[in-house]
Amino acid sequence: MSHVTRERPFLQSVVALVAALVLGAGGLLLGFALTFLVAGLLIVGIGLELSPALSIVLSLVFVQGIGCAGVALSYLKVRPHLAGPIRDLLQLSETVPRFDISAAVPSMRDAATIVAGYLVAIGGALLGSAAITVVQRVTGTELETGTNQAAQIGMENPEVLLLLIPASILVIGPGEEMLFRGVVQGRIREVFSPVPGVLIPSVIFAGLHWFALSGGSPQGNLVTLGVLVVPALVFGVAYEYTDNIVVPALIHGLYNATLFTMLFVVVKYGDQLPQQALLA
Repeated sequence: MSHVTRERPFLQSVVALVAALVLGAGGLLLGFALTFLVAGLLIVGIGLELSPALSIVLSLVFVQGIGCAGVALSYLKVRPHLAGPIRDLLQLSETVPRFDISAAVPSMRDAATIVAGYLVAIGGALLGSAAITVVQRVTGTELETGTNQAAQIGMENPEVLLLLIPASILVIGPGEEMLFRGVVQGRIREVFSPVPGVLIPSVIFAGLHWFALSGGSPQGNLVTLGVLVVPALVFGVAYEYTDNIVVPALIHGLYNATLFTMLFVVVKYGDQLPQQALLA
């Protein structure tokens, strides 16, 4: 991961922020566009009726796979060829720093970070959700929060959750972390110090989850995304601390897998899980 440079002119900061936002949003947009395109071809072209499980598989392949991981890997490939001409065009005097996404088998310190990060992410998200519930009861107000679309499909088709649990660790966590921590946070950290370097990508990550929410009022969804910033910050701090993308990928994957598991248990044996919108 690249680190902050000595000088931070205004233009350099703006370029980093715009690049980070475009990369994060662009990866998701590409993934969703490909998902809808392929789904349309399957429906119109061969008359296939998409099952909930197939819809989830398409989303995993094209959003987390091609959209997130694909854009991240593509950025690593094209950056050395484009960064120089762009800096010359914008008259940025500094040379192009080396950019990479560090990945390694977790060390003992990394493993401890994974355990601690997972506990803080789950605890923070659940406490935040509980706090919202308490405030609503005390004040007598009610916020209509949206539902994560994957969770919504899982609530209606519990067997899909059995697919999403391992997929969280194998696909969702690695794909989204390569893009949002590896590329977006890495790009921000080239210009900003650690605190904004972690905070800004976390806000971008949580904010883009707005488009993954179904229903809810604007105020309720904003509150939900505010709570989602907590696990996002954990992922970012873990990457900053270890400089190993495997660490936040595992924390993220375990976090989502836990919520999908809880949702499966509740859908099968109880009432709807109130934290379903907190999936990252």
